[in-house]
Amino acid sequence: MNYQEFLEYIYQRHSGNVKLGLERMEAVLSEMNNPNLELRGIHIAGTNGKGSTSAICESLSLSAGLKTGLNTSPHLVDYRERIRINRRDISFSELLKIYKKWENIFEKYEASFFEITTAMAFYYFRSKKVDTAIFEVGLGGRLDGTNPFKSTVSVITSISLDHPKSLGDSEEKIAFEKAGIIKNKTPVILGKMKNSPKKVIEEIAGQKRAPIFEYGEDFAVSNISVSTAGTIFDYQSKRRKLKSVRTNLIGEHQAFNASVAITAFDIFLEKMKIKISETKIREALQNVYWPGRMQILSTNPLLMIDGAHNEEGIAALAGNLKKLFPDKKIFFVLAILRDKRLKKIFDLICPIASKIFITKNRSQRAAEIDEQVNFVKKHGVPFETSENVLKAVGKALNEVSAEDVIVVTGSLYTISEILKTVR
Repeated sequence: MNYQEFLEYIYQRHSGNVKLGLERMEAVLSEMNNPNLELRGIHIAGTNGKGSTSAICESLSLSAGLKTGLNTSPHLVDYRERIRINRRDISFSELLKIYKKWENIFEKYEASFFEITTAMAFYYFRSKKVDTAIFEVGLGGRLDGTNPFKSTVSVITSISLDHPKSLGDSEEKIAFEKAGIIKNKTPVILGKMKNSPKKVIEEIAGQKRAPIFEYGEDFAVSNISVSTAGTIFDYQSKRRKLKSVRTNLIGEHQAFNASVAITAFDIFLEKMKIKISETKIREALQNVYWPGRMQILSTNPLLMIDGAHNEEGIAALAGNLKKLFPDKKIFFVLAILRDKRLKKIFDLICPIASKIFITKNRSQRAAEIDEQVNFVKKHGVPFETSENVLKAVGKALNEVSAEDVIVVTGSLYTISEILKTVR
């Protein structure tokens, strides 16, 4: 069985098994002798920013000389991206070996695609004796397959409306779901968020006697400046102060993500009785590996891809683009998922767009082209349609001048189609 055959096999066999609840996941992990209880590390939830924060934590951990496992989702190009140690994706031979070892258990409990992937990550990280395990929540938190992780530190990066059918139709309900990752007496780091969802999280943390470290109270960033080379900011907490620290990640929001990651990692190191120098932190922040987030693929014209896929993410992208390119024409290649708040997304993009190339990605959840066109028409912005993402990018490249900017966005599925061709 080769890689593609394996991927099709597990997806066809297990993708229909999605059910809310932790019973199956806990049963599978019990059969594996609970690797989730033996790992030390950081568990990261949030509507936006959890992936970037996970990647920054990974970079900090590696800079500290720790063997580091990272589990994220979804993948952009290769399924093996979801499970990596020291920035090296799990090999296909190791992946297949683990799956075959536990295939009967996965079948026995009718585990889902995501549950299988997460269980294999737990098992792999324990078998390789990682010093730091970092798990990004897939959806929500309380009922997510990563939640059996007995983390050293919990993180909730942000709260905004997304996945309302699964998580609830208010920020307070979503906060309740994400606060489900908080463990008894385990420190929890909260990113910048509104007071009402924060109060929900604080109440749950109080019930579990979990110490809280909040953005704006216990740590903060200031003097943020953004360029196409990255982001510079000052960081301050009760543990350390960093002036003019730089990350290679582009965007004002990445300064906030970095502040959450630094705080979480500092507290993790305290628990582990390990120290990290300021020099190592600075090195780590300049060498974060997290593609697809305001990533520049080429210049003249500048071609950028970004995985923003909901209202909060698009708002951050639009704000950064206005600061980065105040005097340039910005052309968008856009393919969104139909379960997103399309009107809100187009309300944010259309005012800064010179033209929008509307297309459809390959996801089963992709919004139809005509549906997206209807929203653009209401704004009177020039647009053109293409049957797929690559053709849309080709049209944009043929039309714009060397001084213009092209931004491909709307979904991680959208940008993955570009990255596959680049790789």
